[in-house]
Amino acid sequence: MRYPLILVALAATAPLFAQSTPQVPGQVDATPVVAGSYAADPAHSLIAWEVNHFGFSDYIGLFGDVTGTLTIDPANLSAASVDVTIPVAKVTTASTGLTDHLLRAGKDGAKPDFFGPEPGDARFVSTSVTPTGNSAKIAGELTLNGITKPVTLDAEFTGAGTNPFSEKGTVGFSATTMIKRSDFGVDGFIPLVSDEVELEIHVAFEKN
Repeated sequence: MRYPLILVALAATAPLFAQSTPQVPGQVDATPVVAGSYAADPAHSLIAWEVNHFGFSDYIGLFGDVTGTLTIDPANLSAASVDVTIPVAKVTTASTGLTDHLLRAGKDGAKPDFFGPEPGDARFVSTSVTPTGNSAKIAGELTLNGITKPVTLDAEFTGAGTNPFSEKGTVGFSATTMIKRSDFGVDGFIPLVSDEVELEIHVAFEKN
């Protein structure tokens, strides 16, 4: 008789569990977005990069601790602007040896194969935003390795709402673009390691 009683108790409490199921605070709905300035949340923002290795496989690494600002007005999205900084020195990969190589000094005083030790931060500053629904083309200038080049991001609105922990209005975006690393003086092992680098960007911004 014990087990039927347990089943009855579970059935009675099921509606309570259903009622307590938390709702995802961020939704693909721009209604909660308030005009003004937002700051990137470094703990929940990152940039993934992908290169082809020897024609055998694609390899992915990450830049984290992204900082920066977003200025946005839902009533005038084309006037939005973004300015983000990426700490290249904090690059990480699944291979300790590869991460070390990315930050290794050149041999005998030669140019580093990749970023070298103590690389400067990268920075993207938008110059124009062309919105289309929940998407946008964000043109801007990317500075990497001391070299600045024009880059256009294909951006998507991820969601907006109130972060239940920080209690701040939050808006998120993802974006992709393709660059040639040789344009920025990072040209070691081309073409064995592809010149083309695909960037996948995910940034959450919190209202100031």
